[in-house]
Amino acid sequence: MSFGPNPWQQQSWDARAAANFMCGGAGSGLIVVTGLGGGPVWALAVGAALVALGLFSVFMEIGRPLRAMNVVRHPGRSWMTREALVAPLLFASVAGAWLAAAAWLPAWATLAALAALAFVYCQGRMLQAAKGIPAWREPLVVPLVVATALAEGGGLWLLLTVGSGPAITLPWLVTGLALLARWALWLAWRNRLRAAPRALAAIDSAGRVFKAATLLPLVAAALALASPLPPAALAALQALAGALALAGGLWFKFTLVTRGAYNQGFCADPAAGARRAPQPGAATEGRSWLAWPTAGVSAPARARARACRRPCTPRSRRCRATNSPRCSCSACAPCCTTPSRTCPGSGGACRPRACTRKRWPTSTT
Repeated sequence: MSFGPNPWQQQSWDARAAANFMCGGAGSGLIVVTGLGGGPVWALAVGAALVALGLFSVFMEIGRPLRAMNVVRHPGRSWMTREALVAPLLFASVAGAWLAAAAWLPAWATLAALAALAFVYCQGRMLQAAKGIPAWREPLVVPLVVATALAEGGGLWLLLTVGSGPAITLPWLVTGLALLARWALWLAWRNRLRAAPRALAAIDSAGRVFKAATLLPLVAAALALASPLPPAALAALQALAGALALAGGLWFKFTLVTRGAYNQGFCADPAAGARRAPQPGAATEGRSWLAWPTAGVSAPARARARACRRPCTPRSRRCRATNSPRCSCSACAPCCTTPSRTCPGSGGACRPRACTRKRWPTSTT
């Protein structure tokens, strides 16, 4: 891993964090399919157990587990907090469905399905909120995560109920629609994605498995709905379709969270005095690439650029160029980055004071 200007793979979320999306998505999808499409009550319990396993995996990743309750302190701005707050509602509704009388079972199952939908939606928004990872911040990642979870849940439902006889029409239809949605959303998400080459290579490698594990269960669902197959062949087709739908979604989520999670790196305009990394084979002995000069840029221009492009400190929100409390990081970063070396804060020559303004003025000063 390198912390230079080139993109590098994030190391904060590993396989344990990916397990939360994998287990939580599959468990939530199973609860949705069981609650809305009908099924045994124990399938709701299996889904809740998978969600709990995913949350436990995240707990094992925490550096200081005793501070785990801090996650519930920011419901107004954190989707991780909202996920943590939805989880007790999901567990309570599944427990209510398990303990309720037969007359109240559909109501509790519907409530559990809605809570599971909210849970997996929070997971998608957690990824989309990470703006530094191009593969995550794409807006289509939210419906893609939700559709993948529903397809995984439908596949898991087909796989778990294969021993009780062939599935009825509704679970096949729900699973087929979820598979079709996740295939279309993956194609749209991939076409819009602009990320590091290594991230795209990992995503494309997993995408081949993902598309195969989506199209083959779709064919199996079409055969099950349209062809009068014997019960033994239908059961084998049901098990194969369920296993493929589940495995494809799990592998895609693991790749998305771990192998495809490259940030966008850093980019600076050489005309504004930015430092440039040396090319391979250049004589760099005894000097760091951070000190590598940019040819054709005068020393005063580099000095002005260094003053304007210093970011704000995160706590005090003060600009290091002028120590002014009116600084905003969004104003400091783009200052003096145009090839003409003019500051967009003043419309004229670059000055550090222009970086302290929160909004660009309407007229030149």
